[in-house]
Amino acid sequence: MSTRRLQTFARLALATTLATYLLILVGALVRASGAGLGCPDWPMCYGRWIPPTSVSQLPAGYDPASFNAILTWTEYTNRLLGVSIGLLITATLVAALRWHRSRPAILWPSVGAFLLVGFEGWLGGQVVRSGLQAWMISAHLLLALIIVTLLLYATFVAYRLQRGATTAPDAAHQRLTWMAGGTIALLLVQVWLGTLVRGGIEETVSLSPELARAQWLASVSTLDQVHRASAAIVALAVVSLMLQVRTRFTEEVRLIRWSTTAALLVAAQVIVGMVLGRMALPPGAQVLHLSLASLLLGALVVVALLAWDSSTEN
Repeated sequence: MSTRRLQTFARLALATTLATYLLILVGALVRASGAGLGCPDWPMCYGRWIPPTSVSQLPAGYDPASFNAILTWTEYTNRLLGVSIGLLITATLVAALRWHRSRPAILWPSVGAFLLVGFEGWLGGQVVRSGLQAWMISAHLLLALIIVTLLLYATFVAYRLQRGATTAPDAAHQRLTWMAGGTIALLLVQVWLGTLVRGGIEETVSLSPELARAQWLASVSTLDQVHRASAAIVALAVVSLMLQVRTRFTEEVRLIRWSTTAALLVAAQVIVGMVLGRMALPPGAQVLHLSLASLLLGALVVVALLAWDSSTEN
């Protein structure tokens, strides 16, 4: 029965993790498309629980010039998906409380994800009410990445417990864990810098709407240069991590697979970054850029967990 419950929880936590990644992707689409104020109020949209599909359906008091059905439904879809994720995280918490209260490595990440998703929902409302202040959007994104990391951790532990106990870690695995953790920290700084670049662009465009799209990056040239330098550091760290794994842990297939995946994601990020810089920030590339960053974070977390695996207590 315990094994079956672990399997059920692991599948639920994995589904919740994947759905949260989808939410991050949709959130990136909302920002890249300019749909953040597609619904000018919260939690309703244009004063309705079901958003309007045409100007004729707008309630009194709303400016018809501000209405765009595509942007409205893009933002509302993001909200509906957020509610669905909240329900999935609640179900994950219930399963953890019911079956795994004696396993802190499963229980507390589930509790943390539940508490943070509630705060994330509140913060989403504040983002709308603030008129999309850049720092709030950045906090909203970073909090989503923390939530998905907690879910990934709980998923990993549940699958690990199905396999049974592992041996004590050696010094090499401990060093690899710290190396992966340091790379994750660098990546989070890089993501934060990226949000500053995007926020700076949005502020500049709001003040100078006539500014040509091709000049957007030049308007935040210092931040952009710091962001690019940070990207180079992250890429070097990820490649170094992969080389360390492939050199020192030649028999550990999963470590090799996931560290290689992280390196491939970095290579893809470099290509997308070049597209962003040379093609005036096309929205599709913006969505892909953020999505790849979130996937890279997940791959690095898995590398860290695989390295740390043998040091975890049942």
